[in-house]
Amino acid sequence: MSLLKVENLHSYYGKAEILRNVNIVVEEGEAVAVLGPNGAGKTTLLKSICGLVETRGKIWFDGKDISRLKPHERIKLGIAISPEGRRLFSDMTVEDNLLIAANSDKLEFVYDLFPNLRQKKGQLAKNLSGGEQQMVAIARALMLEPKLLLLDEPSMGLAPIIVETIAEAIEKARKELNLSILLVEQNTQMAFDVADRAYIIANGEVVKEGEIESIEEIERDYFR
Repeated sequence: MSLLKVENLHSYYGKAEILRNVNIVVEEGEAVAVLGPNGAGKTTLLKSICGLVETRGKIWFDGKDISRLKPHERIKLGIAISPEGRRLFSDMTVEDNLLIAANSDKLEFVYDLFPNLRQKKGQLAKNLSGGEQQMVAIARALMLEPKLLLLDEPSMGLAPIIVETIAEAIEKARKELNLSILLVEQNTQMAFDVADRAYIIANGEVVKEGEIESIEEIERDYFR
């Protein structure tokens, strides 16, 4: 049984249809990338899974139809997101940003995953570098102990060495927590390093899917 199954999904902002007939599967313990140009609908897919936009179609999670559940109900079932733009509480400390998500049970794990955060746990989030803020955003999602981690552009605006550090941390968390991951990325190299399979979305539709080895030969047109 697939952990996540999206069937014939249509997603809307008001009357504007953003996604059309999207079908995506994430197996337990699998990392799947969603690739495509800006404006293709990748972030809308993650918001749809979280219950943050109007949808039509079916979303199954861990064998349960969650299509009509509210966002907080989906979180309780084991879905967590690290959103695009990080969305931290800038005037709160690193540790308070983490603890606002959940209790302290996972603090040591995320500090081991991101040692920089342990050193800066008392600093305000607004005083961190972009890479450190991204680490806090991912760590905050992991504090919820999810079964499925949704990552929206975790490499955005970051130096290559920081992207590599974050990719390694994601892979480590996946193995140690038996996480499933759905990763939206513009950085195809990071996606190829992290994911087992990938879907390409263009103009609100899935136009290609396959194992990473085959997706690496993507036509450049999809990313213009």
